[in-house]
Amino acid sequence: MNRAPDWLLQAEKDLSMARIALEAGRHEWACFAAHQSAEKALKALHLFLGQEVWGHLAARLLRELPFSAPTEFVDMARALDAFYIPTRYPDAFPEGAPAEHYGPKQSQEALKHAQAILEFVRAQMAQSGRG
Repeated sequence: MNRAPDWLLQAEKDLSMARIALEAGRHEWACFAAHQSAEKALKALHLFLGQEVWGHLAARLLRELPFSAPTEFVDMARALDAFYIPTRYPDAFPEGAPAEHYGPKQSQEALKHAQAILEFVRAQMAQSGRG
């Protein structure tokens, strides 16, 4: 059974949660949820293509696709990967809680990147002729 649709749906839900967090001023959570959206969307694409996939780095997930992803998406994924750990753990910075290190600029950019990656994944799935 191919679970790609489940992963894609959760990617969409994570992006929705990122928007809610942004509106609530929880920028650290908006950034983390945006990363999760991109990661899960890319895992959906790998599964859709019949590949096994593990890991949490969106840039690596893009590089391991069976085709070359455009460089701008890899750059967006790298930016999102920077939100995977420090948005959640106080010891990721020399001082201060994660909530003190993220603001609207970071969360708006994170949402923009995650949305672009999600659209890229949808387009790839539609192009393949299997979806």
